[in-house]
Amino acid sequence: MAAPSERTRVRRQPTRGHYERSDAHAILDEAWFCHLGFVHDGGPVVVPTLHARVGEEVYVHGSAASRTLRSIVGRDACLTVTLLDALVLARSAFHHSANYRSLVVFGQPRDVGDAEKERALEAFSERLLPGRWAAVRGPTPTELKATTILALPLEEFSVKAREGPPSDDEPDYELDVWAGLVPVEQRVGRPVPDPALRAGIELPSHLRRLFASRRLRQ
Repeated sequence: MAAPSERTRVRRQPTRGHYERSDAHAILDEAWFCHLGFVHDGGPVVVPTLHARVGEEVYVHGSAASRTLRSIVGRDACLTVTLLDALVLARSAFHHSANYRSLVVFGQPRDVGDAEKERALEAFSERLLPGRWAAVRGPTPTELKATTILALPLEEFSVKAREGPPSDDEPDYELDVWAGLVPVEQRVGRPVPDPALRAGIELPSHLRRLFASRRLRQ
């Protein structure tokens, strides 16, 4: 378990705070998107981006032409991820809420070296869809040069989560108002072929495996 810092300690409803690495890993590994926040030219910037966790680091990537992304190397940044599990409908407007799992990571990103870029891009590909890397053309030296990849250490972080039914005031339980949970799930749909796909190319096995997963929207 990581000891909370002054920046990561959950102060409001602290019982919802967690500091176990396994909880942080689970959120990062389930989510496809994160938000990276930092200060650029004296003002706040928050960038939505894909991510991939490898061990105790989180990779994010962008264009090598992005001066904004390169400017945060070695400077404080904040990465956040939120997974929404349910809408919490209470008997009063005040107590409506959501069941969620969220992660906040503080740290100073490093720019990965050329030798690490291909491994990081493989991690991104496998995070999107396991088995995809082996099925596609790998990056060329020119493509690697055109890509900036930063790695943020998973050292200073906190997880906050809510679960369970609404928490109404005791008198409100007598109200004739429906209350409960509306589960929220993220699913993928059926694959749609590229219009330029050559005839005779069948759905690959790694996509068929996804087809059979519970994330598939019928």
